[in-house]
Amino acid sequence: MLIRCEYAWLPDGVAADVLLDIRDGRFARVAPGGGSAVPPSIDAGLSRGRLDENGPLDRPASIEERGGEAAEWRPGITIPGFADAHSHAFHRALRGRTHADRGDFWTWRTQMYTVARALDPDSYYRLARAVYGEMALSGITTVGEFHYLHHGTGGTPYADPNAMGHALIAAAQDAGLRITLLDTLYLTASVDGKPLEGPQLRFGDGDALRWAERVDAIGDQPHLLVGAAIHSVRAVPTAQLPTIAAWAGGRPLHAHVSEQVAENEACLAEHGRTPTQVLADFGAVHETFSAVHATHLTHADIALLSGSYACFCPTTERDLGDGIGPARTLADAGARLTLGSDSHAVIDFFEEARALELNERLATRRRGHFTPAELRAAATGHTSLGWPDAGSIAVGMRADLVTVSLDSVRTAGIEPEGVLFAAGAADVTHVVAGGREIVRDGRHREIDVPRELREAITCLF
Repeated sequence: MLIRCEYAWLPDGVAADVLLDIRDGRFARVAPGGGSAVPPSIDAGLSRGRLDENGPLDRPASIEERGGEAAEWRPGITIPGFADAHSHAFHRALRGRTHADRGDFWTWRTQMYTVARALDPDSYYRLARAVYGEMALSGITTVGEFHYLHHGTGGTPYADPNAMGHALIAAAQDAGLRITLLDTLYLTASVDGKPLEGPQLRFGDGDALRWAERVDAIGDQPHLLVGAAIHSVRAVPTAQLPTIAAWAGGRPLHAHVSEQVAENEACLAEHGRTPTQVLADFGAVHETFSAVHATHLTHADIALLSGSYACFCPTTERDLGDGIGPARTLADAGARLTLGSDSHAVIDFFEEARALELNERLATRRRGHFTPAELRAAATGHTSLGWPDAGSIAVGMRADLVTVSLDSVRTAGIEPEGVLFAAGAADVTHVVAGGREIVRDGRHREIDVPRELREAITCLF
């Protein structure tokens, strides 16, 4: 694949007229200025909207660059593929269905259990395939699936104990995404050890050793990395934490952390410590750990997370009324920020990225907390999902690309560097993941996403 970008966001900033040579799924050459083989007469006419005697030069003539192969012209700005570091695929079924009455996270959770009760491996595959297709359309090329819907009704394992996980893995492959399956340990209903009941029984493995035995059977694949997750301190007793921390080793380990004030209060009452402190005491907080939400933290919590990741999910946190987390303070302390779409109230990483800045403005009544480069880095946090060779347009890196129109009603007239503050998912025209084009001209190449979403969701209600 040979692509010539009007603009591309490279590690040191946005450059004009960039030639990308992709071989075996990776960047073999990244050449700002179009590369030395481009004739000056052609190079001079590449500006978007430039006129010649025949009209607009929206797509220049093919340019021979490599052994007779023509470079494809990509107007707009091309940026690295996004990494959705926190997803619950089945929550997408709740979009637009939870707003009739006043409530909070806990009332929303009751509605979520209704969907969890209805899914089986086949229906989950169909739903996840459509959700991951929607992610691809928005520019996401890697998803971290925080997966806890493991077993059948009443907690009875399927004949294949990982049938639900395999449904997610197959769905991601169909959609063209890499997936880090963050297989989740979920054992109790509350921080004081109340047993699981009702639909929660589908989440549990009994103890961490049985969880580890099940997860060991999955195995990595070219598009799959198996990681681990601690659902929360209310769902995993402290005696089980060392087992999952040891299992994770250098793999990604994620956990919901201080998402709710009530969670903090219950943890302090039971353990005399915050959730972050409990997780740190039992070996879970380290350089591959991601604290998801990290909304209601103490200064001591922030210090403990200084060498870890903090994953913010602004559209979900707004949707559930959770609060605004201390993103800038965490970043200043050394934590690496990432983003997730979580419940998929919206799947739009432009919105998630700019919300880091806009939430800080709301909290402080001041502007200018994050640079565009910092927002882009948060949106491309593939390393937090175990893919350190993705998230940058540079030689040797995985060829993940998102091309964004600069001619839509949202983006017309902007400076290319302002794309994260102006664009939306609807402005994505092309997406390449690992050298494979999965979205072209705003459509997924394999999946009729609106139709499959509609069919997968309506059968659940």
